[in-house]
Amino acid sequence: MLAKRILMIIDGLPGGGAEKVVLTLIAGLLAQGHRVSLFSLRKVCDYPLPPGVHYQVIADNNRKPWRKLTELSRRARLLDSAIKQAEAADSDFDLVVSHLHKTDRIVRRCHSLTAAKTWFCLHGMFSASYLGHRSGLSRWLKKRKIQQVYQKRNIIAVSPAVLDDLKTAFAVTPAQETVIGNPFDMASIRQQAAEHVDVPDSGFLIHVGRFHETKRHDRLLTAYALSNISIPLVLLGQGSPTRTAELQAMAKELGIKDRVIFQGFTHNPYAWISRASLLVVSSDSEGFGNVLVEALLCGTPVVSTRCPGGPEWLLQGELARGLADMTPESLAETMYNIWHSPPAFNVADFSRFDTAAICQRYLSLIK
Repeated sequence: MLAKRILMIIDGLPGGGAEKVVLTLIAGLLAQGHRVSLFSLRKVCDYPLPPGVHYQVIADNNRKPWRKLTELSRRARLLDSAIKQAEAADSDFDLVVSHLHKTDRIVRRCHSLTAAKTWFCLHGMFSASYLGHRSGLSRWLKKRKIQQVYQKRNIIAVSPAVLDDLKTAFAVTPAQETVIGNPFDMASIRQQAAEHVDVPDSGFLIHVGRFHETKRHDRLLTAYALSNISIPLVLLGQGSPTRTAELQAMAKELGIKDRVIFQGFTHNPYAWISRASLLVVSSDSEGFGNVLVEALLCGTPVVSTRCPGGPEWLLQGELARGLADMTPESLAETMYNIWHSPPAFNVADFSRFDTAAICQRYLSLIK
């Protein structure tokens, strides 16, 4: 394929999963010889940028008291201007991909982008993120606003459940639709997994994720207390001091304080994951479930709640034994069973998520 010119647009690059996915995808496209621009709508950038990417921040510096009322249209005009300048200086973009809902709301208002070559990539379960705490008029209005952004537009979803959620919960009919899983740099994961790290000698269970309500650490701690598993539980992640203190207090109340290790954030989770006896996901929703694939690539068995999103899509066949109902009791039983009798699985089964393969899926969107 001839080199293509691709534009990725995102609201910013704080240390989140979707942002990491976008940068992995960009690195893969650059490695295949394509030209990639990354437009960020905020200055924040907590990740190293792939060498060779054309990175541009399109910041909104308006500080007027009424700025919120005109924010979306104003920021769309700024983005329009940057796109026109970039295309005038070089050539038109062959493919444009918008990531995250805040970005999508702005991109939808851009007049310089052709709808046919612009795709909106959905990374999470919108009903869980935007409707779960709403009712009545507030819920109706939010559904209506989301519908207006995506109706009759091109949609990429990171799992079948994410696409189905948009179509059923928000009555969206896409112009075109596709499911493309997240990319993983498998060689890099294996390399980092082999790096040295000091871990508990007894073996351990692990949970990787920030201390956010959606991750349901409360369910995890209760399940661990019920499971009769003797080895420690390592929590690889961090949260606010208040949330951390709440979880530490809960561990004490459950009588597991001495067996729960609050390890904090690490730049190389794979060294920990590869040495764990079991990785556990206890979430209320997971758009894809990156850590499940990462653990399996490291050769580590996994357990996950059968939550809305990617886990049921990823854990099939023998791996489906690791799916638990969304109760502490079911999660505890599944954790014990998989710890005691891990399923057989083949790492090669996840080669379809290798970065090069996922890049080809994106390139196939170019008509």
